[in-house]
Amino acid sequence: MDQAAIHRALTRVAHEIIERNQGVAGIGLVGIRTRGIYLAKRLAKKIKDIEGCEVPVGLLDITFYRDDISIHPQPRVLEIGRAHV
Repeated sequence: MDQAAIHRALTRVAHEIIERNQGVAGIGLVGIRTRGIYLAKRLAKKIKDIEGCEVPVGLLDITFYRDDISIHPQPRVLEIGRAHV
């Protein structure tokens, strides 16, 4: 995908999120570490551009589900906040 195609796809996904939730009230986006957080932040910015409302963005650490479970015995959300892209 080139830059224009990525832009169109993100815009479509943002519109789908808004339509399926009938707005942005009560929604949040969670990105899986590490690259998922960038996608969540970009979607949050698109939603803000469309709706004018900020959507909280969190980061999920999935190490609990990997073979290094002894390092982090509980799944956790590392960041919750407003999108800063």
